Amino acid sequence: MDIETFINEWIAAGNAFDTKNYLGFYLEDAILDDPSVGSKFEGHAGIQRYFDSYFIGYNTHTQLVKLTVTAENKAHLEVLFTGDFPEGTIGGTFDFTFKNGKIAFIKADLKH
Repeated sequence: MDIETFINEWIAAGNAFDTKNYLGFYLEDAILDDPSVGSKFEGHAGIQRYFDSYFIGYNTHTQLVKLTVTAENKAHLEVLFTGDFPEGTIGGTFDFTFKNGKIAFIKADLKH
């Protein structure tokens, strides 16, 4: 698995608000944990609620700042979010765990 290509394609799907393609990057039982919104989102249905609310709902676009592959199946991503939210621009991070070429777990956090 080429993690760099995977992450770039994941970001592109998110920025295009292509829900079907975006969800295809996740295992069916993936978990997205975002302490900055106070919730864990489980499976495709939960991750779609997160995507609909925080990305489509706020017209959020993600720009890659730095990607660090930390293990064969793990990566840390620093990003810049822009959108229709009070800050207008805010930094964030994602910590990924991959399994079978898809996201199994992701921890998201905003930098305040």
